[in-house]
Amino acid sequence: MRGCKPQLTAPTLPHWEVGYLRRRDFMALLCGAAVVPMVTPLSAGAQSKLPTVGFLGATTPLVWSAFVAAFVQRLRELGWIDGRNIAIEYRWAEGRADRYAELVAEFVRLNVDVIVTAGTPAVIAAKKVTSVIPIVFAAAGDPIGTRLVASLARPGGNVTGLSNQQTDLAGSRLVLLHDVVPRLRRVAIMGNVNSPNVTLEMDEVQVAAAKIGIEVTKLEIKKTEDIVPGIEALAGRVDGLYVCTDPLITTHTARINTMAVSEKLPTMYAFREYVREGGLMSYGPNFPDLFRRAGDYVDKILRGAKPADLPVEQPVKFDLIVNLTTAKALGLTIAEAFLLRADEVIE
Repeated sequence: MRGCKPQLTAPTLPHWEVGYLRRRDFMALLCGAAVVPMVTPLSAGAQSKLPTVGFLGATTPLVWSAFVAAFVQRLRELGWIDGRNIAIEYRWAEGRADRYAELVAEFVRLNVDVIVTAGTPAVIAAKKVTSVIPIVFAAAGDPIGTRLVASLARPGGNVTGLSNQQTDLAGSRLVLLHDVVPRLRRVAIMGNVNSPNVTLEMDEVQVAAAKIGIEVTKLEIKKTEDIVPGIEALAGRVDGLYVCTDPLITTHTARINTMAVSEKLPTMYAFREYVREGGLMSYGPNFPDLFRRAGDYVDKILRGAKPADLPVEQPVKFDLIVNLTTAKALGLTIAEAFLLRADEVIE
């Protein structure tokens, strides 16, 4: 951890986020919850009376371990303990957007009291399956632009949650990448164009690039098979790679980062998990904190509040993460003044 600049300051990691660094300790329990139905000493009849949360993970238990830990910890603080007075049913899409509807349909059959998920495609899919069960999104890029809600103050319908300001921060990310790579004149924007929010983010990056004189190349992907040939085609054509957040990208982060380093492409992402997997840097909201705050929405809904009346909230914690190991592999020297602005430096 290095020094911080005020506008990028993030507080010291809360105690629950230690799980982010020690995911293996959490995984044995979490994976069991994701695969095996919850068993408690209660009778089946008593068990069915527990308020039930359907938790839809866009990727895998491993990738989302810190997010789940933050969410569960917040519920405990609010008096909700899994297996005692609440039941949490986990389902994992493993990066496959085509599974969202199927998994949400399972929640409908289970008659869950609220669905929790993150990512615009997952929320859109859930909203199409049910207009009755409350849906809480822990993170969505542009809730109004993608029509998840009618307004931030009065969401309407059965959906509410937290924005991760994915599109709003696009310009800031590009400027930060340019600060680290002064020679940046051409940048590729990589994103899954099946996601409405990703297309909005790509547009925002283009606008920001034009303002600072950077030429843009779009690398549009729709499936796993598009990733490798897409990055290979960038060789010698661009000076950096801006990667838009999406479950498909998350599932293949290691492959993307390995290829980017091989092609000498500095990468910019939206949150720290990508940088821990070998990306150069990220700037965006603290995702464990967003999932923690999603617990507050669930608490309010289980106590009788309507999603339509719960305003969509914005992030309050932001992280700038830099991977020095990747910088060295790319032959980049990052100024100490920039490193002092980072909330975390991976060495």
